[in-house]
Parts: sequence; C-alpha cells; structure tokens
Amino acid sequence: MSVNSLILVVEDDPSVRNLISATLKANDYRYVIAENGESAVATAASHNPDIILLDLGLPDIDGVEVIKRVRGWSSVPIVVISARNEDDDKISALDAGADDYVTKPFSVAELLARLRVMQRRINSFSESEQSVFSNGKLKIDFAAGCAYLDGDELHLTPIEYKLLCLLAKNVGKVLTHTYIIQKVWGSNWTDVTSLRVFMANLRKKLGDGQGAQDYIQTHVGIGYRMNKVD
Repeated sequence: MSVNSLILVVEDDPSVRNLISATLKANDYRYVIAENGESAVATAASHNPDIILLDLGLPDIDGVEVIKRVRGWSSVPIVVISARNEDDDKISALDAGADDYVTKPFSVAELLARLRVMQRRINSFSESEQSVFSNGKLKIDFAAGCAYLDGDELHLTPIEYKLLCLLAKNVGKVLTHTYIIQKVWGSNWTDVTSLRVFMANLRKKLGDGQGAQDYIQTHVGIGYRMNKVD
C-alpha cells in the first residue's frame, strides 16, 4: 500500500490499539485513532481515510451502527476486527457494509495481509469504473455485455452475467447471500439454494476447481468473494 494511504483505527482497548498503531507505524502507514463509535464517525467524515479498521465492541454505540452510518455517505473499505466470532456477527457486519472480518486474537502478518487485500480492492474498483474489467485471464466488457476467459467468450445466462459483474465490482470483498440476492433478484426473492446452483454453474464456466487459482471463493454459511488473480 502507498505510504500516503491513511488508516482510521477504531479501537477502545489500549493494548490492541497500541499493537495496531505500532504495526502501522513500522510499515510506514499513516493513521488516526478513534476510541469510540461517535468519534469514529466524526473522524471518518473529517479525515476521509482510505481504510477503516473497526472494533465492534465499542463503549458507546455498536460497531455495526458505525458501519451503517459511514455507509450512508462513503464506500471506504471497512475491515472489522472483533472478538465476536459467530457467523451471525460476521453476517450482520458484512450486511451492514463491512468489507472484511478479522477475529481476535490476530497476527500482525494477517492484519497486514488484509490491508493489502483492501488496497487491491481499491485499485480493482478503479479499474471496474472503466468499460473493461480484467482479472487474470478473465475480462468483462461492460459496454458490450460480454465476458471472456483466456480470450474465449463465456456463454453465460443473464443471471450468471449479473452475478459475475457484481462480484467483479467488489473484488476482494465478501458479499453475503442476502446482499447478492437483493442486488441480482430484488429483496422479495430469498432462495439461497438457487443462488448456490447459479454460483456453482458460474464457477464451473470460469474453470474453478481445475487446478488454477479459483476466481470465486465460497465462505460457507456467509456468501462469496471474487479473488484477485495474477
């Protein structure tokens, strides 16, 4: 990540806060600190950080509420760092708009890796704003409504193409079943089983599971993520 990137650290535990701060400083990141939720929202608005590292268990308002407020006006990547490790907690945070979820205790190496993933996602999002998206051997021509793998056109159904575009525009981000269903089918459609079938067919057409790095990663019980492929 560029040394010019600014990280907002939202953490009320002094020991964890100091660990994160020391890690960022040692790796040439700029950062600002917020020790509660209200301060986090205000700091995000005033400093416009590139990435937010957010604890859920804050002393004033819950971290999920912070995510919802920030998402009201910003798409800044948010990485949750929390001791809550139940799937329901992860799904609530991701549905509210978080981009990733790290469970405490965590290693310094893992934290740095998650930051690199977020930076790649920022770069990929910039690419996806263009008319053509590229990821490894995958190319999507949004203007033409076509997708290609290693130069060969993929024969996708309309739903498969929608799923692929949604994942491509959120590279590196875990999208929950609920989020995908709302974006592709609308809020009144809730058939997760059918979503799994569509996703399995799409992965097969992308060559996932055939030895190379998979484009789409399944997060069991939560949702899916498109990996950044070299």
